[in-house]
Amino acid sequence: MKYDPTCKDCERLSSFLTQVKNKNPEYFCKPVPSFGEKNPTFLIVGLAPGMHGANRTGRPFTGDHAGILLYKTLYKFGFSNLETSKSADDNLILKNCSITNAVKCLPPDNKPNHEEINNCNKFLQSEISELKKGSFLLALGLIAHNAIMTSLNLTKKDYKFSHGKRHNLPNNLVMYDSYHCSRYNTQTKRLTEKMFHEVFLSIKTEMER
Repeated sequence: MKYDPTCKDCERLSSFLTQVKNKNPEYFCKPVPSFGEKNPTFLIVGLAPGMHGANRTGRPFTGDHAGILLYKTLYKFGFSNLETSKSADDNLILKNCSITNAVKCLPPDNKPNHEEINNCNKFLQSEISELKKGSFLLALGLIAHNAIMTSLNLTKKDYKFSHGKRHNLPNNLVMYDSYHCSRYNTQTKRLTEKMFHEVFLSIKTEMER
């Protein structure tokens, strides 16, 4: 199923978005679409929109702390023309790359429940099904990793999440895992810039073979 800006399949999320919109009328407060090329060779999958980031701007990882490292890294490795993403109408262009989320709507406390993740999986499944054979995916965190597994009907125990790990998937797809570039992970040094860059370097090197 394609992106649906009117989707209200999750009652809790729909109600929460209405509350946030009432307090912040200028916020996007809808399911956030993917951003980047339509037929990329590299798809990055995050968790869900942040309250004052993608939920405000309407673009994944834009306007919040989690996007700082991600967009700087994309620029460093040649996947974008700018190193920052400020708003949905700036001049940022992604090259051969697209960014999406396992859950399209803002969840309370940044924690979607199991039902919401499953409800939204049809959109991720559609995005992955359109990838060309031999494309690459990057799962930012365990929830994104598991959502990709679900979208491909794969058994999760056969593909265990581990930072920096590479997985061969059906259709000649390749998936890499990384800890999520959240404020908590970067400030506690669970994920350092060096660690993040190493994952991107592995992906970039393999893409160029």
